[in-house]
Amino acid sequence: MNSRAHHKFWPARVPHAISPPATALPDNLLVNARRFPQRPALVFLGQTTTYAELAAQVERLAAWLAGRGIKRGDRVLVGMQNCPQLVIAHYAILSANAVVVPVNPMNRAAELRHLIEDSGAVLAITSTDLSAEWLSAGMAAQDMLVTRLAEVLPGGRTDGAGLPAGWADWLNADIALPAGTTCWAEAMACTGAPPVMEVGADDLALLPYTSGTTGHPKGCMHKHSSLQHNIFAGCLWANGNHEDVILGVVPMFHITGMVVVMHGTLACGAALVLMPRWQREYAARLIAAHRVTRWTNIPTMVIDLLASPEVDSFDLSSMISIGGGGAAMPQAIAERLWQRYGLRYMEGYGLTETAAPSHSNPYDAPKQQCLGVPYLSCDARVVDPDTLRELPVGEAGEIIVRGPMVFDGYWRRPDATEAAFIEFDGRRFFRTGDIGFVDADGYFFMTDRLKRMINASGFKVWPAEVENLMHAHPGIAEACIISAPDAYRGETVKAVVVKRAGHESLTEEQLRDWCRANMAVYKVPALIEFVDTLPKSGAGKVMWRALQEREKAKA
Repeated sequence: MNSRAHHKFWPARVPHAISPPATALPDNLLVNARRFPQRPALVFLGQTTTYAELAAQVERLAAWLAGRGIKRGDRVLVGMQNCPQLVIAHYAILSANAVVVPVNPMNRAAELRHLIEDSGAVLAITSTDLSAEWLSAGMAAQDMLVTRLAEVLPGGRTDGAGLPAGWADWLNADIALPAGTTCWAEAMACTGAPPVMEVGADDLALLPYTSGTTGHPKGCMHKHSSLQHNIFAGCLWANGNHEDVILGVVPMFHITGMVVVMHGTLACGAALVLMPRWQREYAARLIAAHRVTRWTNIPTMVIDLLASPEVDSFDLSSMISIGGGGAAMPQAIAERLWQRYGLRYMEGYGLTETAAPSHSNPYDAPKQQCLGVPYLSCDARVVDPDTLRELPVGEAGEIIVRGPMVFDGYWRRPDATEAAFIEFDGRRFFRTGDIGFVDADGYFFMTDRLKRMINASGFKVWPAEVENLMHAHPGIAEACIISAPDAYRGETVKAVVVKRAGHESLTEEQLRDWCRANMAVYKVPALIEFVDTLPKSGAGKVMWRALQEREKAKA
């Protein structure tokens, strides 16, 4: 395979490779706070925070963290919806020389417990509506900093003007702080001296958790340098600048929302318009009101936006770029977006392990339903997953990547780290576990997955993790999770379940209610099938592939 075939489609004036900055992430914000002190950094529910104000808030929280004894290398969990407090928390933790452990706000106690224990975190920063779940997971109240999403607004509340129905009640909900926790206002009132930033490019910055073929999620170790590479590469690739206005609705606990949207925007000195939840008409209003220029999303958001009965009134004329990943954009939707608004949907590809993009479509030469070409500084190949022989154009195999965006390895899991990397062409490549091929132009396309993974609207669901959680139900003897086709989500979660003796009366509805209480909602099986037995191999292993193939055949 010619690994440089895509160079003829490479964007003009964009280098093929860059060196990551030698500085730590908080320097990006500090530089722009000096350059553009009065420019909007964050816009949230009508409230604007300037770069100078954001830097000052980060400094106060960093001082509070240092006063709490947070030191270099400590892990701090951050779990909440998109809001200014999440941004402040990330930069304050990093400014205090500590490590951010991002947490999905949809996680339930059993999922949180693993993150708390595995990361060895000393503190959790979350919101009042999620605090009970953290306490149930075993987080000590005195080790929690808790905020209300609306408390950064004038008067600490929203009047609901212009917001979707029900949002005001959700944002203003007066949930009592658990006894012993620290409230956000107290931390932000800290007048202590901020810590001296000691960390640099080679220090651990981020520990996002990703699941896999084995039950529990694993922490991915990212240094400041791997994140900085993709932050600065993203600005170059998109021709981003400080006049941009970015819509921030993809969740910022996720690697794409965090690196591309949050850190990328603030490194450029641009304005980030935050949405705490997705709602299509509100998104359209924000785009029009703030003249949003760029929007990174998942395809289901665009599908939903174009399905709105109000779509004819939407003003997207300020938009110059729209794209995302996590799932393929349906061809019909991409064409509608182009015909209606003159916008080409730019698809990309990446993993938690690659700090978001390892591939992206060139802006001037995109291909639809395509992962794109290897990103700045990235070398990607397609190999036979068994022999590791490089495959020719058009032949499907496992995608492997190397470059400065690739993580260091899995937290406290040297075995998993060793299995994730191979020696190829005398260099260390990461095995993505995704199956794809390269066309004659050097563009990558995905065809399948080597790893068991369900992609539901861009949310990655790992069957082994869901099975692990479901086996805690007293009425389940065995469970196997597979994917089922879904017209809207692309794929959805299906559970094939064997009931335990004495629990014959267990219903789908009862089991689904239990799942909702014990796991993030996107992992909850949309379909449940009760069976007498699961197919097993001679070694006694559940033959999930047989069930998966049967499901495909039915579809």
